[in-house]
Amino acid sequence: MPTNSNANIVLSVKNIVTQFNTVDGKVHAVNGVSFDVRQGELLGVVGESGCGKSVTMMSLVKLLPMPPGEISEGSAIFEGQDLIQTSINDLQKIRGSEIGFIFQDPMTSLNPVLTIGYQLIEPLRLHKNLSKSAARTRAIELLELVGIPMASSRLGDYPHQFSGGMRQRVMIAMALSCDPKLLIADEPTTALDVTMQAQILDLVRSLRNELGMAIIWVTHDLGVVANLADRVMVMYSGFIVERADVTKLYSKPKHPYTYALLKTLPDMEGDRSHRLESIEGQPPDQLKPTTSCPFAPRCEYAFDRCTHENPQLELIAENHEVACWWDMERHSPRPSTSSI
Repeated sequence: MPTNSNANIVLSVKNIVTQFNTVDGKVHAVNGVSFDVRQGELLGVVGESGCGKSVTMMSLVKLLPMPPGEISEGSAIFEGQDLIQTSINDLQKIRGSEIGFIFQDPMTSLNPVLTIGYQLIEPLRLHKNLSKSAARTRAIELLELVGIPMASSRLGDYPHQFSGGMRQRVMIAMALSCDPKLLIADEPTTALDVTMQAQILDLVRSLRNELGMAIIWVTHDLGVVANLADRVMVMYSGFIVERADVTKLYSKPKHPYTYALLKTLPDMEGDRSHRLESIEGQPPDQLKPTTSCPFAPRCEYAFDRCTHENPQLELIAENHEVACWWDMERHSPRPSTSSI
């Protein structure tokens, strides 16, 4: 478990604001998101589709199409360098070498007309300046590391010759190839069946323990990060609405949205006849600037203040922050404290 020392911070993100200029108007996708990731820590980022979690991560290294995307505010300090102010040319040297990525669909992330060996070897030669022979040896080691059988004989194969789970393992090998200090995994198990999901999660746990890198794991499924993350950050409509140690968040959620998300998870040890719950309503229209709590229209605890003022993220207990005017434990409005 990482410590809270600032010396261990790998990435420090402050007030990222990302918008998309469309024919219908400006989409407010990310609205002042701030967080830190520490060495050896796995930070889970959860929320419904469209909540801004993937856009936030793409903003950090400018993987968004710009235009129509625009990062209008914020900083992301990595190794003493602000990624937001860094040129695209310099960012290309950081992507893959110091910050690794695993994307949701390996079939669209891997080039279908290039062999797996080529796609592993070329980044090693580019970023690590290895000879072709040394890069090939390292590529075989990486495939073995992620559990690809007969690794040396698979270098000449193409992506379509691998199963979905094996392609995802190849993507993990590629993300780890240059020994990154930070790994960002964006919905990496969504396209896989339950068995493959479990295998990939076990693989990530073991690699994390072995390599000690910082990981950001983006998912819409709280069940995935329950036994994986150290801390969890819950996003809604481009805002962070709750952040806490994983045990605290699952045992005592402080935001109605987090509470509602947890209620949608199946109880594997409970009554199997119990119907899964859903969150009624729809997320807000992000073409409109937010002036009230974005979750208020869907919240059973909403009262007058919620519809007129958007709460800021506040520290309400040790390592537990929430943006909500309602106190879930006391069943009453929460007195405002200094914002975080």
